[in-house]
Amino acid sequence: MEKESFYQEFEVFSKRTPTSHFQHQFSLLAPNGEMALMMAQENFMRREPVVDIWVVNRKHLHGLTQESKQALQRLDNKDYRTTKGYGYLKKKWRHYEQGMLDEKEILSWAGGGKKDE
Repeated sequence: MEKESFYQEFEVFSKRTPTSHFQHQFSLLAPNGEMALMMAQENFMRREPVVDIWVVNRKHLHGLTQESKQALQRLDNKDYRTTKGYGYLKKKWRHYEQGMLDEKEILSWAGGGKKDE
C-alpha cells in the first residue's frame, strides 16, 4: 500500500480562445485543488493569454492498461477503409476518359453524324 503524501499530483489544461480546445500544459504538486489552481494561474497565465484553466487530480484520470491497448491494433486486411485503398481509381478513371475520346467520337463532332437523305 502506498504511503499517503501531503502533496497530490495535478495536471493543468488551458485554452487560448473561447473556441479552441483544451491542451495539456504541465503537471504540478499541490496539497489540494484550490492551491493547484492558484499555482497554475501564477505559473501559466502571466506568460501567455488564456481564457480558461482546468486542474485535474491525476488519480481521477483513467487510461488504458497495456493489455487493453492490444485491442487498439488494427487488422491488416482493412485497406479498403482508408483512402490509400482506392489509389487505383485515378488510373482507372483516366483509362475510361481516354476511351471516350476515340477517333470515331472526335469525327462525330465534325459533322460525321449527318443523316443520309
